[in-house]
Amino acid sequence: MVKFILKWYPVILAFISLLYSVGLGLYGMKEEAEYSAHWPATILLFSIAIRQRRTT
Repeated sequence: MVKFILKWYPVILAFISLLYSVGLGLYGMKEEAEYSAHWPATILLFSIAIRQRRTT
């Protein structure tokens, strides 16, 4: 389980932030939902960049 979490944590975080954004949209907080909608892509792009920089 720990190996799974260590490998897939960026995807898990991106999914949680996606659910957060959808929740904000459903509660009528449109501007906040639009702002937080960019978080999943940013998390995934940074995780790709960090993994490419690793030497191990």
